Amino acid sequence: MITKITCTFFLFILTIFSSFSQEKFTLSGTIIDSKNNETLIGVNLYIPSLKIGTTTNEYGFYSLSAPKGEYEIEISYIGYQTIQKTIILNQNTKSNFSISSGEELQEVVITDNKGKINVKSPEMSVNKLSISTIKKMPVVFGEVDVIKSILLLPGVTNAGEGASGFNVRGGGADQNLILLDEATIFNSSHVFGFFSVFNPDAIKDLKLYKGGIPARYGGRASSVLDIYQKDGNSKEFHMNGGIGLISSRLLAEGPIVKDKGSFLIGGRASYAHLFLKFSEEDKDNSAYFYDLNTKLSYKLNDNNSLYLSGYFGRDVFSLNKSFTNTYGNSILNLRWNHLYSDKLFTNLSLIYSDYYYGLDLDFVGFNWDSGIKNYNIKYDFKHYLSDKLKLSYGVNGTYYEFNPGTIKPTGEDSGINPEQLDKKYAFEPSVYLDAESQLSNKINVSYGLRYSLFYRLGASTINYYENNEAVTFNTDMQIYEKGIPVSTKYFSKNKTIKSYNNFEPRFSISYQLNEDQSLKASYNRMAQYLQLISNTSSPTPLDVWMPSDQYIKPQLADQVALGYFRNIYNGDYSLEVETYYKEIQNRLDYIDGADLIANNAIEQVILNGQMRSYGLEIMIKKNKGKFNGWIAYTISKSEQQTPGRTPEETGINNGQWYASAYDKTHNLAITSAYNLNEKWSFGANFALQSGQPVSYPNGQYEYLGITVPSYGLRNENRLPAYHHLDVSATLTPRKNKDRNWKGEWVFSIYNLYNRMNAASINFRQNVDTGANEAVQLSIFGIVPAVSYNFKF
Repeated sequence: MITKITCTFFLFILTIFSSFSQEKFTLSGTIIDSKNNETLIGVNLYIPSLKIGTTTNEYGFYSLSAPKGEYEIEISYIGYQTIQKTIILNQNTKSNFSISSGEELQEVVITDNKGKINVKSPEMSVNKLSISTIKKMPVVFGEVDVIKSILLLPGVTNAGEGASGFNVRGGGADQNLILLDEATIFNSSHVFGFFSVFNPDAIKDLKLYKGGIPARYGGRASSVLDIYQKDGNSKEFHMNGGIGLISSRLLAEGPIVKDKGSFLIGGRASYAHLFLKFSEEDKDNSAYFYDLNTKLSYKLNDNNSLYLSGYFGRDVFSLNKSFTNTYGNSILNLRWNHLYSDKLFTNLSLIYSDYYYGLDLDFVGFNWDSGIKNYNIKYDFKHYLSDKLKLSYGVNGTYYEFNPGTIKPTGEDSGINPEQLDKKYAFEPSVYLDAESQLSNKINVSYGLRYSLFYRLGASTINYYENNEAVTFNTDMQIYEKGIPVSTKYFSKNKTIKSYNNFEPRFSISYQLNEDQSLKASYNRMAQYLQLISNTSSPTPLDVWMPSDQYIKPQLADQVALGYFRNIYNGDYSLEVETYYKEIQNRLDYIDGADLIANNAIEQVILNGQMRSYGLEIMIKKNKGKFNGWIAYTISKSEQQTPGRTPEETGINNGQWYASAYDKTHNLAITSAYNLNEKWSFGANFALQSGQPVSYPNGQYEYLGITVPSYGLRNENRLPAYHHLDVSATLTPRKNKDRNWKGEWVFSIYNLYNRMNAASINFRQNVDTGANEAVQLSIFGIVPAVSYNFKF
């Protein structure tokens, strides 16, 4: 079946190709940084006289068709000097451009260049953060953090300080597809959420899709965070790094063969745990992380390039040498870029991704290992048919290995029997087609379709239940209980246990009101076949990924969005207003008292519910000048519902809609930067969010002399509002022109007014008075920090 679909798909593509004539000539090539030959993503090329333009793809390639003639072409990119070139187009022409970064330009801009092409483009619900912008943001401990930075964008929140991951438009952290050089990152945090896994020195480009997601992406319900590493400097050798209070980093890059091949290697490590050795009480405790980024790039010729990139990271947390937690990501990606013609660009990728989680529990005598691996092959095509029509299409296949848990005794006297929870396997192939077309001078559209399949594979033993219900409802006690299997069946290796398929349409449109304003609308459907088994508001290393099967159904998300976009004073200021509505089918919910850890029959505690979220996002930005930044405000609602399957069942929360753990009604973020002079620059962030929904006890009862709290409806209470103000000052000493060394000191204060934000509130009985009392846990108060960054 897959073969027939693929053949039909490509026959359709070839039919489209044959319908276009070659009356126009094509200008194509690559745009690079003049200092290091780094290819640049999203550079704008615009021919004002024809009012047509394009942008470079993920590998810096562009292609633009126009009638025969002589034209002025404008090339612009944020943080770089805009250039104009005269081109004579009387034949198909290949022209590579190099542009220079303007160090005197200190704009903080978080989307593509604010030119007319962005107003015309149907792309919406997308934010792009430059690394220079991220490095100016004050954060906790002075550590530059990619994930913490995107929390200042509209529609993006998290569960609070010390929380892993992020939430987009009311979705869960597990509903975000996070890619590093096209490889999946399953856990984006170090030290349980205090830092992200992304070394800012190794990052070239970052783009967050909150809606209107192109068809080339799939597998998650809410968003895509697409991050690309630098290729490495192919002109000359350089090093840069930073020394902070908690961690330090160092990156080296240089040519393998000048102007053809390059390498990049960068590492980070924390060392705060070393100070614990000076404490008699904590000398046997430890908490640290380290990671390594690598990349090799080589240009074989004008039409072929190879890339080999990798990442390896680990976190280690240990208590008194009796408990050790180790977890982290590993990825490897081999890519081949090939240019078939000046209009057809392709990329073939072979990708390996591994997320590992391990526990060494010496005090109880066993080790526990779990994780998920995937092997991915993908072939992507970018076809520039004309100045009015561009196609993207490709195929993708991913094979998954899930290890829910391997339990091993640490010694002969441990008393623990070895056990292997059933490993699970799955295969997810897909094909996609995206088209971007200009219907008129005012209307541009982007439309696409992704067809995805999912096969849950053996070897595995599957439980079967009466009425195919792994969860039963006790009508006498009005509670859900674990079902009892009536039979089992063994499926041999690679035997299909359950399969799914989904068509995932994508559509977006822009209508240009004038040169500076446009209206946009989008719709996308996303299918998510992997589920994160977790009943916490923030991902933890203990959470386990599971494939969809006959009991756990794939999540299906439908989202519509409308937006108004305006550039003010020739792009000096900009305004973005978007409203959205999102529905998700088959969102997992858990019965009361669900046991999720080391559960070999997880289907017995899971129900399939639904989710919805809607909101309004407003973003006002100042893009140029010494003082710049943005104000982002979101008002939104995120709810979940799990109704009863029959009239007799109550469902979760009496079948009513209730606030999801990611519901933040109000979310305000203010970010600013001020460049005083060549030596001093300043930054400030303010964040304010509604408190996280929680469930407080509404009573208590005695059982065998023990006081047991009772609870009402789910998430009907909230933690106090979350807010903090952060400031930073950067000192760049006057550089000696005869020295290559450049350095800067960064002084920062996180949570300037010492707000003790609640990470959680627990209830207990006072041992002296016997009265019930609430106890708030706060992680950070005021945190001053200093760090030193350098490059040479």
